[in-house]
Amino acid sequence: MIDLNMTLVAQILNFLILVALLRAFCYKPVVRMLKARQDRIAESLQKADDDAAEADRLLADYKQKLAEANKKAEAIVSAAKKQADQEHEAKIQETNAQIAQMKKEAAEQIANDRARAVEQLKGEVVALSLAAAGKIIAKNIDKDDNEQLIDEFVSQLDKNKIGDLPC
Repeated sequence: MIDLNMTLVAQILNFLILVALLRAFCYKPVVRMLKARQDRIAESLQKADDDAAEADRLLADYKQKLAEANKKAEAIVSAAKKQADQEHEAKIQETNAQIAQMKKEAAEQIANDRARAVEQLKGEVVALSLAAAGKIIAKNIDKDDNEQLIDEFVSQLDKNKIGDLPC
């Protein structure tokens, strides 16, 4: 059987004192150190999670700002294009108005030139008529010859034309 003697009791007592001393001086500081390390790791993880959430929020914010900037840029481009189209249309209308004005002025100039030509032609016809009358008087021709000359002169004139110009 087992002998219980004082050495065994002393060894058990030494062991219990050693456990108490180790627990007081080694175990508790190691546990506190491990707890502090665990708290620091948990705090670091929490900070990392907070930083990741902040980064995600900033990323979403930047994406939203980028989308708004793109919309503004598209609006600016659209407005510039619309303004350019309006200016182009205004230039076309201005050019068409100038062309119409030039046509009107040209038609007026043509009408004025035609009127002057008709007046000049009438003057020449009167001069020719006077010259013809002078010849008739100078020849002192009879009435039949006179009528024949007038008929020839009138037949050469067209009702709607004076020379080659329409009236």
